[in-house]
Amino acid sequence: MSPWQRLTQHLHWSQQPSVSTNQSLTGLKRFVSLFLVGITLSLAVASCGQGTTNNPAATPGGASPAANKGNVELTLVSFAVTKAAHEAIIPKFIEQWQKEKGQTVTFNQSYGGSGSQTRAVIDGLEADIVHLALALDTAKIEKAGLIQPGWEKEVPNEGIVSKSVGAIVTREGNPKGINTWEDLSKDGVKVITADPKTSGVARWNFLALWGSVVKTGGDETKALDFTSKVYKNVPILTKDAREATDVFFKQGQGDALINYENEILLAGEKGEKPTYSIPEVNVSIDNPIAIVDKNVDKHGTREVAEAFVKFLYTPEAQREFAKVGFRPVDATVAAEPEFVKKYAPIKTLFTAQDLGGWGDIQQKFFDDGAVFDKIQGSIKQ
Repeated sequence: MSPWQRLTQHLHWSQQPSVSTNQSLTGLKRFVSLFLVGITLSLAVASCGQGTTNNPAATPGGASPAANKGNVELTLVSFAVTKAAHEAIIPKFIEQWQKEKGQTVTFNQSYGGSGSQTRAVIDGLEADIVHLALALDTAKIEKAGLIQPGWEKEVPNEGIVSKSVGAIVTREGNPKGINTWEDLSKDGVKVITADPKTSGVARWNFLALWGSVVKTGGDETKALDFTSKVYKNVPILTKDAREATDVFFKQGQGDALINYENEILLAGEKGEKPTYSIPEVNVSIDNPIAIVDKNVDKHGTREVAEAFVKFLYTPEAQREFAKVGFRPVDATVAAEPEFVKKYAPIKTLFTAQDLGGWGDIQQKFFDDGAVFDKIQGSIKQ
């Protein structure tokens, strides 16, 4: 097994739920509420390849967890590649909260695909906090009535707590000289990416390609032509980013893989040396964090949940995100020499908001019969 294969296997395992070792097993109250969701939810979560333990501590007599000054428990549901950062940040927060409030905090943690995690929360997984790959997923939880509208105004940076950019991974030595998005459209280049109809990461990939044209002077006709050429070079659309990585490295298919920069940098931290480039025209892959209002009010955990979210924006926490490959949202941390050296400068950086926001993006590009379906239809003709 090659070093990269070991890495991808590790990342696959990281999608499985991780629960802090000091988790209480006495959470009868939330266990009952989760049980009432029924066997169907259990099977649905299992079918997504991830699960969670969802049993915060409850005090006798039905008092809320926050009523017990000695113990409070939070459930954090996040997308898979944030696991390393949160496992470094959480102990720091626990220590700070203990000093400030004299209260012990424990965390239930669940990691998996952002779409799968979103569905699980909507279906009954009682997350106090969600950290997801894209705002579209947070919006779905809001639409389900679990998060109050306007939540992003209550936290710094419009709720974006971590971010990355798109990267192009190539074969060792980059034999086909692939360095830019434009290179992916050339004849004879095979590109591996996931299906944006099923994968959040793949939606970012699509936006990176489209935006590389419209944000550098091209019109939408040119963007459609270019993006169509790239997808004609895609031999297989995988269901998610993890499968795309496996197809590229384990099965040896393709000349290039579109991936998150943070996954590539995390590989470097683990001693791997993948060949990759960061295009100088790029999309800011923004990851929101939100408090699930309905659940924190039910559990009596709003105060500590809000404090944890606030803590994630501190320089101390932002450094931990930056160490594992996420570009800091704190400008002072981003300017530190260690991270200036680590992150390649981006000449033209655009956001989902620059392309109309996720509501318009989903309707324009990814709904049934929208732009992506039309591209696929032209390829099959």
